[in-house]
Amino acid sequence: MLEGHQFLGFGFFIIGLWHLFNHIKLHALSSKSYTSTLWFPTTISRYLELHFIILSCTIFIAMELFIAPVHHQPFDPDGTIPSSHLHNFEHSSMALTFLVYATFAIVFDGKYTKAQHELTYLLGAIAFAQQFFLIHLHSRDHMGPEGQYHLLLQVLVIISMSTTLLGIGFQKSFLISFVRSMSIMFQGVWLMLMGYLLWTKGVQPKGCFMHLEESGEYLVKCSDDEALHRAVSLVNLQFSWLVIGVTVFAMSFYLILVAIYGKKVEYVSLHCREEDGSNNINVESQSQKKSMELEQV
Repeated sequence: MLEGHQFLGFGFFIIGLWHLFNHIKLHALSSKSYTSTLWFPTTISRYLELHFIILSCTIFIAMELFIAPVHHQPFDPDGTIPSSHLHNFEHSSMALTFLVYATFAIVFDGKYTKAQHELTYLLGAIAFAQQFFLIHLHSRDHMGPEGQYHLLLQVLVIISMSTTLLGIGFQKSFLISFVRSMSIMFQGVWLMLMGYLLWTKGVQPKGCFMHLEESGEYLVKCSDDEALHRAVSLVNLQFSWLVIGVTVFAMSFYLILVAIYGKKVEYVSLHCREEDGSNNINVESQSQKKSMELEQV
């Protein structure tokens, strides 16, 4: 469980940070012609980001269905899905939807379809909607601290889904892309933090502990209502502190990149103006010479 949450969270964090960097860079270089996109090519490979998503999702699905289970397969002897492995299939379904998005994004880019932008964004929104659906209706009883972690995660998923849908109609909006990138990066940080604090022995809040269920799963339980209330409040505090931290990071990141790439644009524009000015001077001097020659004649 720990490895799954941290692995998935790391993937979200990398993609969110990569998007944040590229959207800020594009907007700083050319704010007037800026157009949002859901993935970015690289000099190494045009589809490196999408291949990263496909590979990460494939590994995650393998971890959930074949590596994590004790018998390295998720089915009962009669071929049915046991209750203890329902959450593995739910997690895998989330990853599978993102894998479908990345695969079709590559296909659409190769075919140069007219609705490429809209369909790619729609696939991204469907992936986030699937993520929200399966977290909201999860087979595990998300109670106590675990439930609060997942409840706040749903807030981030809704933001990612909403901004992705808005990207279909507002391709020129930098703010929508900026918020979406922040939310994806935030999801990654929250998933990694959740995986560490929920399923690492000895780091549970005071009065709470890891309890091994009959199904073989560990759940965080608290000794009484006071300990439960304190644990949930601590989760809320962690989220609020991360909101501040992610916001400060994103704004600082924006200022740094604008300072770097904005100067390049300013230098180019000034250089062009200087060239235009020198050309104007040359034209004026040439016209003056011609007029003087005509007067002499």
